Amino acid sequence: MAKLTPLEDGQLESLVSEAIKDAVDFIDSEIVPERVLSQQYYDGKTRLGVEEGRSKVVATKCRDAVRSLKPSLLRVFLGQAPPVEFTPNMAEDVPVAEQMTKYVHYKLNKLNYFKLLSNAFQDCLVKRLGILKVYYEDFSKTETHTYSGLSDIEFNYLVADENVTVLNHNQTVSMEMDKATEQEIEKSVHDVKIQRITPAGDCRIDSVPPEEWFCDRNAKDVETAYIVGHRVNKTVGELVEQGFNFDDIHHLDAINDDSLNDAELFARTGFTEDKKDSENNIDITSKKIGITECYMKVDVDGTGVPVLHQFIMGGSNYKLLNYMPCDQQPFAVFECDPEPHTVWGRSVVAMLFDDQDASTSCLRGVLDNIALCNSPRLSVVDSQVNLDDVLNNEIGAVIRTRQPNTISPISIPFTAGNTLGAMQYLDQTIDQKVGVSASSVGLNPDVLQSTTKTAVDHHIATAQGQVETIARNLAEGGMTQLFKKMMNLIIKHRKGDEVMRMNNNYIPVDPKSWNAHLDLQVSVGLGTGKIEEKQMTLQQILQIQQTIYQGYGAGNGLVNLSGIRNCLTDILANSGIRNADRYFSPMTPEIEQQMMAMAQQQAQNQPQPIDPAQAVMQTEQIRAQAKMQSDMAKLGLEREKMMLADDLKRDELDQNLLLKAGELLSKHGYQVDVNEIKRMQAQERNNGQVARN
Repeated sequence: MAKLTPLEDGQLESLVSEAIKDAVDFIDSEIVPERVLSQQYYDGKTRLGVEEGRSKVVATKCRDAVRSLKPSLLRVFLGQAPPVEFTPNMAEDVPVAEQMTKYVHYKLNKLNYFKLLSNAFQDCLVKRLGILKVYYEDFSKTETHTYSGLSDIEFNYLVADENVTVLNHNQTVSMEMDKATEQEIEKSVHDVKIQRITPAGDCRIDSVPPEEWFCDRNAKDVETAYIVGHRVNKTVGELVEQGFNFDDIHHLDAINDDSLNDAELFARTGFTEDKKDSENNIDITSKKIGITECYMKVDVDGTGVPVLHQFIMGGSNYKLLNYMPCDQQPFAVFECDPEPHTVWGRSVVAMLFDDQDASTSCLRGVLDNIALCNSPRLSVVDSQVNLDDVLNNEIGAVIRTRQPNTISPISIPFTAGNTLGAMQYLDQTIDQKVGVSASSVGLNPDVLQSTTKTAVDHHIATAQGQVETIARNLAEGGMTQLFKKMMNLIIKHRKGDEVMRMNNNYIPVDPKSWNAHLDLQVSVGLGTGKIEEKQMTLQQILQIQQTIYQGYGAGNGLVNLSGIRNCLTDILANSGIRNADRYFSPMTPEIEQQMMAMAQQQAQNQPQPIDPAQAVMQTEQIRAQAKMQSDMAKLGLEREKMMLADDLKRDELDQNLLLKAGELLSKHGYQVDVNEIKRMQAQERNNGQVARN
């Protein structure tokens, strides 16, 4: 039984270099030829030959397909809603997941998100794979300062900083009288020049050219591949700046690619890398050195468990320069059409090779037929015409003949009309493969006029299904890998809090406290029809929110102002307006609490709703009180009537009394005291009134 032992550097170098060579040989022989051809077809070239005097035009179907697909894909990933977001595992992870998603997008925008995705999508549409390299770059900020007149305490505190290097120091010692002890003491004054190197770092993303990346031939996916790596030529000066030892690298050579790799570089850029010998160059720092960064699972320590390591190899023979264990490989791989059980998916351009050749052949035939019809061949009688004049195609030129009717045009049938149908068929075939056409985006008037809205929507949805599938593959593959790798690096290396703008507010975030194991959810959708459906749904949600909020108040527990504000933001985003702050003020928890308090106070100041039973009782009481008041009024009226009747009767009695007294006086001469009688009658009435009361 073999005993496990740690691997020596020589063994590691041999193991890694052989794996690199095998992977590179596989790519150069199997992958590079197709990528070169794809680039040529994208640039408007074809495998068809060219006949002298015939049309040389090429139908650029490959380029047209890629240029049609890229805007749709970029629109999906650069829209308002993120296509990939972290999802919480538990309720307490909800705010953290939102912060993580916002933070990754914040970092991507700082790193030129559009350019990175555009390069990755272009490479995978044309050359099978798009590669983004995610890594954490440590860099330092260097500052130089000069101080003078420092005391011993100040000087010692300054140089105690581990990031400070003393460049120049001058100490002056003098004697001074101590006022407390009245004795002379030594006093030191320091003049110092220092260099402070502040370590820093941040997440970086590079777009890797396809010809610089490799993996082993048996790899089923990039995460489980036996080896993946990145080969590039850099100058000695660049490598020294990155931390390499000059003595370890200056004698190494550059990576001399074979003819196929040169062809791929030439197809992409139009030129090849300058490989002239720089050994005799006066500036040795400009010499090109080949550096290969690769990742393998190797049992370096002899434990029986292979561990992922990063290996740095130099030169064309792959000399081992350094290695270290690592948590992850840095490559996010984008595939538009993945092939099961292999890393190498299919490109859109490769699917259209034959279609571009067929379209080119038809187009050339049409143009040649038109040219022959416009300039038909001539039949001439030999020796009866001047052939130099016949061959002169100048407009208005004279043809000299010896006899009439010695020149006659040969009739060329116009067959281009029959070919146009075949070209339309080829266009339809390409549209079905790619999923982007004039009809799919609603630009074909024939489709719009000849079919119903339902049929048009179905046609558009079917065509866009191809684009959605490509977008889903990109999101589930490269985009998900990109998010995970970025978050792992940020959590591992980020030091201290960072202020990030979130929901139009600047909040501090601490990536160290985040959970790197949260799931990632992919949400991909596009197309005018789906946007309209989403917009209608948002409008309905807004109406429901308003109904609940108005009916049950601010503290209803179901709808709050933040939810309403988010709905309005999404409605504007679907309309292409991202800056919702121009129309609606940002909503924070503090502002929402203030508004809820104001709403509750207003509700308290408003009249409370009356209980129906209580309202009936109050109505009956009012009615009873009104009846009592009416009865009292009637009694008062009757009393007044009675009093008035009494007054009339009393006046009548007074008159009778006066008449009776006058009669007695005239007949009998008897004097009657009328006033005394009235006084006695008034006293009797008063006594009766008191008794009644």
